[in-house]
Amino acid sequence: MKSLAVFGTSSDAGKTTITMALCRIFADRGIKVAPFKAQNCSNNSAVTQENLEISRAQCLQAEAARVEPSVLFNPVLLKGHGGNGVQVIVNGKVYQNQSVAEYYDHIGNLENAVSSAFTQLQRDYDLVIAEGAGSPVELNLLDKDLSNTFIAKTFNTQNILVADIERGGVFASIYGTLALMDPVMRGNLVGVIVNKFRGDRRFFADGETIIRERFGVPVLGVIPYQPLNIDMEDSQSLGNYQQRLGAVKIRIAVIAYPGLSNYNDLDVLMADEEIEVVLVQAFRPLDDFDTVLLPGSKTVIRDLHWLKAQGLFAALQQFKKPIFGLCGGYQLLCETLHDPDALEYHQASTATGLCLIADNVSYQNPKILARGTYPLFGYSAIQGYEIHCGRMANYPLYYQQGRIAGTHVHGVFDDDAFRGDYFRAINPAYGGYQYGEYRNAEIQGFADMVRENLDMERILRAVLI
Repeated sequence: MKSLAVFGTSSDAGKTTITMALCRIFADRGIKVAPFKAQNCSNNSAVTQENLEISRAQCLQAEAARVEPSVLFNPVLLKGHGGNGVQVIVNGKVYQNQSVAEYYDHIGNLENAVSSAFTQLQRDYDLVIAEGAGSPVELNLLDKDLSNTFIAKTFNTQNILVADIERGGVFASIYGTLALMDPVMRGNLVGVIVNKFRGDRRFFADGETIIRERFGVPVLGVIPYQPLNIDMEDSQSLGNYQQRLGAVKIRIAVIAYPGLSNYNDLDVLMADEEIEVVLVQAFRPLDDFDTVLLPGSKTVIRDLHWLKAQGLFAALQQFKKPIFGLCGGYQLLCETLHDPDALEYHQASTATGLCLIADNVSYQNPKILARGTYPLFGYSAIQGYEIHCGRMANYPLYYQQGRIAGTHVHGVFDDDAFRGDYFRAINPAYGGYQYGEYRNAEIQGFADMVRENLDMERILRAVLI
């Protein structure tokens, strides 16, 4: 089969979720499919079975494809490192911390890693579905475009263009993208998907005719707006999340500092009809919440300074109800944070934490990357993963005394037994739900909706050799 690529007329057009849906649709047909994104830019990452780090988006797509996540799915990952810097992760391991300018100046060095990963996937799978990044027609960056033009031209992919009708100007965005598109990419274009449509489909019938007849490109489908409330790729998606609340038993304040990372730890809570999650992005009183969650942070010491500047540091110290810290948030609960090699901050520094755990944090290389089952909080086997440079001498894995608890292990709240017991200790009326079943239902339901509104036969003909 020929490889398939999903490009967008803009960022947030829906490339990630359309790719995810296609992975499940092809997998349901018995095709062994692999997702791929040459370069992703996200603080939301996970650990593969090789103990290597990739974007959560490609893990979600792998889950949809019913295959084990691999570092081959995302060979280059960029994580914000404060200011104008990025942490460059290549083949699952930290390569360098660079400025954005330095990254682009040396991006050609990464082409071999991208090509090698894609070529190996073509050998191992029936079909590779590559997700693009942003827009494929950023003319000033075409020679630095690993995820769009490079993939389309190097591997002669069959291409789909996704346009977001929700933001307006859908005809101009499609027309402009087609006009500026690389000839090779344009020559292999299967068609356009109009995404995030709200309202009566009949009112877009003339729009489909315009795109087909005036623009000369088939419309593969008009996809209704349907939120996918798992594995949000970035903070913008997190901010757009709308909870489906029922009888609320617990109100959680999630401290959303600027370096917030691994938002997927919040998915299970935001999907819970009994839990109201409030993102705290500036000072506000915390007394009306039942508990506070300090989530992961890519820049822990910088976010510690932010807490102090906002007045939330003092509010957390005065808070008398349960507090839970995850990874970077766990480290914030400690007494001191030492970063002698400027791994977490722009300069070597030591900072005073919340002093709620009698331990100190030291930031060291190499970054700890691990995945498996962990003995945590009295449970013998909680599945999760670790991504952190911070080391704690007294409580390296987890801590729980009285109302203060935390762990370096991401995914702990995905465990139904632990989550149920933790929240019932706060409110005995809390019931709980089966998160694994919810996740699969979200993926399958979204994929089924896309399939019903997509010309899959045209897409199949394009990829069949």
